[in-house]
Amino acid sequence: MSKALLASVEERRNKLENRFPVWPRDTLARHFEKATKAYAEKPFLYINGEEHRYGDIWERAIKYAKGFMQLGVKRRDHIAILMDNDASFPSLMIAASMVGAVFIPINSMLTKGEVEYILTQSDAKYLVLQEKVKDKLHGKAVKELMSTPTFQENSVLEKVISFEKVGAEPIDEQFLSREDFLNGAKKISDSELDARWELSRYPDEVAIIMYTSGSTGSPKGVMLTDDMLLRCSYGTVLSRAIEEGRVTFAPLPFYHCFAIIEAIGAMSFVGGSVVSALGASPLKSLELMEKYQANDYLCVPSTLMPVLNHPRVGEFDLSNLFAMWCGAAAAPVSVWQKALDVLGVTEMITGYGQTEVVSSGVTTEIGDPLERISTRVGRPKLNGASGLPEFNGSSVQYKTIDRDTGEDLPDGEIGELAVRGATVTHGYYKKPEETAKVIDKDGWLRTGDVGRIDENGYIQMLGRSKEMFKVSGELVSPREVEIAISYHPAVEAVQVVGVSDKITTEIGAAFIELKEGETLKRKDVTDWCAERLAKFKVPRHVWFIESSDWPMTSTGKVQKFRLQDIAEERIKR
Repeated sequence: MSKALLASVEERRNKLENRFPVWPRDTLARHFEKATKAYAEKPFLYINGEEHRYGDIWERAIKYAKGFMQLGVKRRDHIAILMDNDASFPSLMIAASMVGAVFIPINSMLTKGEVEYILTQSDAKYLVLQEKVKDKLHGKAVKELMSTPTFQENSVLEKVISFEKVGAEPIDEQFLSREDFLNGAKKISDSELDARWELSRYPDEVAIIMYTSGSTGSPKGVMLTDDMLLRCSYGTVLSRAIEEGRVTFAPLPFYHCFAIIEAIGAMSFVGGSVVSALGASPLKSLELMEKYQANDYLCVPSTLMPVLNHPRVGEFDLSNLFAMWCGAAAAPVSVWQKALDVLGVTEMITGYGQTEVVSSGVTTEIGDPLERISTRVGRPKLNGASGLPEFNGSSVQYKTIDRDTGEDLPDGEIGELAVRGATVTHGYYKKPEETAKVIDKDGWLRTGDVGRIDENGYIQMLGRSKEMFKVSGELVSPREVEIAISYHPAVEAVQVVGVSDKITTEIGAAFIELKEGETLKRKDVTDWCAERLAKFKVPRHVWFIESSDWPMTSTGKVQKFRLQDIAEERIKR
């Protein structure tokens, strides 16, 4: 879709609401069946230089579903997936829904021990894997696990299907090859699959268990139903006024809810396409956006900035690009302005959510001023027929509560954010105590994030509850300090953490990445802050680092707990 032919936001939303006057309560498989009937010949996924149409994805899903049945997969069995972004991923997810199984995507960057924990804790009976993902030899690791008495005792894993072996080595006898898996599928008739599928129509059963990163303890398996997944996807489509046939460039991992909902799920409602290129370099990203005439760019600040700063960015034809969602972390006004100037995007948003809310619960509005986008994460998404009238048409509702007492706070006051609604998980798999700690009897989930709700209903994020620190008894929000520092014209990126201090109990420490060619001293930063912040909020420690020094998660977020460790170590030295 070219910019010139694009209908107005209102017209696009009206078209969507006319298509879905009543919310169709579907499972993932039923939804994709409808999408395939409407868009069978349209491209759904571009990956590794190949095009995969809706019809291709669907046909593959049927084969996989039959293969699962031949293996003995029963309704409510758990199927884990451990692979890099691959064309088979959406089909595996649909196939699991067809046979009524629970789909468990595993972060392919995890270590052997982390994979062992998830396979065991999730009660995965079946595992589909790629034996090697980058430097991770998952095939070797799983073989070793299967031979250990501890894993054998604690795991219920019955079968491993290898979708990609390493080199010329034969498939291990404990694994089933993709070829044998697909040959087994031929033994299951269409009528047998239809009969199973007929038993798997209830959209409020758990469809996916998605594990949180576990940065503060063991990962938790967030239980998400078909209906939650589809409502959240449609809420994104309506909020962003996504037109039919949109092409979205999404260099995001498929095992994460950002890609599953905002790319795979959202595009399936409008016959759109996903361009996947996990880990693509800035140059490769520009090449792919030009090649596939991308309309939309899903990114995080750590992937966006290298694209904007690439010396050849002006050489590429990005004339079809008009939309961008930059999430996961806050970005200053200068970044949004640069995206406007360099990429020519006109519909820029940010958003906020978490795995427990499926993905995004709030987004900014198309056309919001840059100042608002840089300081707010949005208000509850539009959901049309999939929304709840008691939540003014959204599927979720947010409030702030006192961190210590749990009591409600008036709008405008700073507190811990809590959320409830139709896309909020009912709990963590086999973790009743952890569930009870964060979800109350009325379904309110404590997010662990601190913020406030402004007079327009927009949420201002001030950081994680555990990231707040106290200086001589005064509570400090790292986010507030980061915003102040980010306005300095020499600053590219900044992160602030609290560290121990003998005099004030805790004190702020700032890590700053400067723009190319710029120089600053510690005193420059503290003087800048002193003009804009109360004295107790001014960071005492300031360190300047390179872009490559940020400790990042696989989804592009800075790991603040690691920055805290680095700060404490530097102070000791």
